[in-house]
Amino acid sequence: MERPKRNIYLKMRTLEDARSIWEERTSGIRSSMAVVSTLDALHRVTARPVIACRSVPHYHGAAMDGIAVKAQSTFGASDVHPLRLQIGKKAFPVDTGDPLPPETDAVIMIEYVEQVGEGEVEIRSSAFPWQHVRKVGEDIVAGELLLPVNHKLRPADLGSLLAAGVLQVTVYAPPKVWIQPTGTELIPATLAHEAAPGQIIEFNGTVLSGLVKECGGEPILRDIIPDEYEHIKKMLQEAVASSAEVVLVNAGSSAGSEDYTAAIIDELGEVLVHGVTMMPGKPTILGFIQGKPVIGIPGYPVSGILAFEQFVNPLLHALQGIPAPSFAHVEAQLGRKTPSKLGLEEFVRVILGRVQGELIAMPLQRGAGVITSLTRADGLLRIPQDLEGVDAGERVRVRLLRPEEQLDHTLIMIGSHDNTLDILANELKKRDSRVHLSSSNVGSLGGLIAIKRGQTHLAGSHLLDTDKGEYNFSYIERYLKGTPLRLVQLANRQQGFVVGAGNPKNIQGIGDLARKDVTFINRQAGSGTRILLDYSLQQAGIASDSVQGYDQEEFTHMAVAVNVLSGRADAGMAIYASAKALGLDFVPVAEERYDLVIPETSWNDPKIQILLEIIVSESFRRMVTDLGGYDVSASGALMGIWDGEKWIRTEHRDER
Repeated sequence: MERPKRNIYLKMRTLEDARSIWEERTSGIRSSMAVVSTLDALHRVTARPVIACRSVPHYHGAAMDGIAVKAQSTFGASDVHPLRLQIGKKAFPVDTGDPLPPETDAVIMIEYVEQVGEGEVEIRSSAFPWQHVRKVGEDIVAGELLLPVNHKLRPADLGSLLAAGVLQVTVYAPPKVWIQPTGTELIPATLAHEAAPGQIIEFNGTVLSGLVKECGGEPILRDIIPDEYEHIKKMLQEAVASSAEVVLVNAGSSAGSEDYTAAIIDELGEVLVHGVTMMPGKPTILGFIQGKPVIGIPGYPVSGILAFEQFVNPLLHALQGIPAPSFAHVEAQLGRKTPSKLGLEEFVRVILGRVQGELIAMPLQRGAGVITSLTRADGLLRIPQDLEGVDAGERVRVRLLRPEEQLDHTLIMIGSHDNTLDILANELKKRDSRVHLSSSNVGSLGGLIAIKRGQTHLAGSHLLDTDKGEYNFSYIERYLKGTPLRLVQLANRQQGFVVGAGNPKNIQGIGDLARKDVTFINRQAGSGTRILLDYSLQQAGIASDSVQGYDQEEFTHMAVAVNVLSGRADAGMAIYASAKALGLDFVPVAEERYDLVIPETSWNDPKIQILLEIIVSESFRRMVTDLGGYDVSASGALMGIWDGEKWIRTEHRDER
């Protein structure tokens, strides 16, 4: 049989159009019904109306402790004419919940009853019929509608069902979702330590399974199949013949030479949408085969998660007769200019924190394959397709990925990357589980600018003044006039060249970067590491354009080290700890001081005070020392106090 041709997004749809088409086509579909014990029905959705089997209460009962009486027999009682009643004949002691004795219709509270003799009580006011009595059916009447269809059962609902004698309830069964990972390059996570170059650990299936469970569905995670026409077609035929009500095909939804999913869905059924103007998530496929929804989920993890959220999440809730829950949003100030492509609706991951009373949103790395951008993110910024981006300082609406109350406990740190930040984040959580450290690695200079704009609680900086041979002081004077702050040392650390294990290119110093057989990986402009490199090149008389790879940039020390480990580069400038972490060799260049720049407006923040306590602790110093390449003997030292115009205190610096 001739294989289908490639499908190259001939009719891409906007996100709104795609959702409208999908909702219209799936609106009448419901999951199968199931009868379950009321005891096990929490969070299930009623598929039929629930009728009460018995009244609640099913007898007339006392609502107070006291005596039960016939109201008529008490008429005329008053302070002037108290009335005496004989126990067992006209007055009957009852406790709350007791059934009323025959011929009684009221309860007088014990506080208004006086014992006056053996077997007699005296009352000084009359009772009215049904006073302090819970009448039959006061709460629930047998035969009445207890709960309607499409009602999600809560704990209190289960109580009312049991009270009304409803021991079983008809609910929608959890939608069964067939999840099919595809890709010749994929291997199970259990073989992660055996992965060869070109092999990718399959984890999207687990992510999608978790998302299905969060929607009340039942995932059916299948084994990996290769990107081959026959395998995919056979799988789809098996999937639609199974008990699954929804089929998800992960990867193979794009327009590459081995992306057969759309064409096979079209062959076996109907493709409603192939290609959505959203980023990430553009390759999404929406279709039907034999009356079952089939969705092609993009293979990049962030794309897959966002595609699920936009199309699968509302479908699984609709199958259970309920709307998908709405997402909470907040208004925030965007911390950095964020360009976007016209014609594509983009979802930008951001960190969020309240700085000087203003909620700040700082964009994170944007690649569709960068799943950590979602694990680190506090929110999603949706940029409409008719915008080319959003400027720094603009007010934006951000969809929350964590509870809003947590944002007040978020500590934002922008600036230079350092491996000790992971230790700090973990130690902060140990000290106070509410505190969350969100860091954005934009380089030391970017951190100072964020402080100037009031967009961060603190910054990490190691900016070398090549004229004076000192760190950070002169840059603060230049960029932070009018911004009082304190400079605190985090650690001294070794900077140098990360090279392959055994140093196969025999790189000994800065001069080797000019060799034609050496490929370099750089840090981004504005980072302290880049400034140190440029200074070292200048001192050695080496032009930057003679360094192969000078224009190839990464944003963290670990990313530089990974580039060397992978063979993309022979060398990169980074800290010793990154080389040690990946088993690489290291050629020292300089020891530098890495400081925390803390605005005066943040200094008394309890989160900052916890952080300062941590960095002077013996446990923190021990853990940092174990990373390798750090001197923490002065960690926590106050290096200087800047009043916005001059230094009013400095350490290890000549006063000017």
